[in-house]
Amino acid sequence: HVQLVESGGGSVQAGGSLRLSCTASGYTYSTYCMGWFRQAPGKEREGVARIYTGSGNTYYADSVKGRFTISQDNAKNTVYLQMNSLRPEDTAMYYCAASTVWRPSCTLRPPDFNFWGQGTQVTVS
Repeated sequence: HVQLVESGGGSVQAGGSLRLSCTASGYTYSTYCMGWFRQAPGKEREGVARIYTGSGNTYYADSVKGRFTISQDNAKNTVYLQMNSLRPEDTAMYYCAASTVWRPSCTLRPPDFNFWGQGTQVTVS
């Protein structure tokens, strides 16, 4: 079992920046991929970015590419999402997710992840 705790959300003006953090605990040695997802009220959950924990390889949704950066700090067992040039349409609950089940490829599809954090709210006005 892997426990994930997000932090760093808040309210910012358009064009501003936020950095989200996701700290993992438990059987973290079994985690091979971690990702960030977001969900606005009345909308489907969508993938934002993912990172392979071993190699550091990253992938981004087209909607955030060039504005958001996913990174990791192995010493702190933490994954970050740096969000720059924020837009009102970025407003959502942001969730950290982890995958401990091997797959040929870790995508931005929610079914690829089997552990989820409780979410942190991001509001852009």
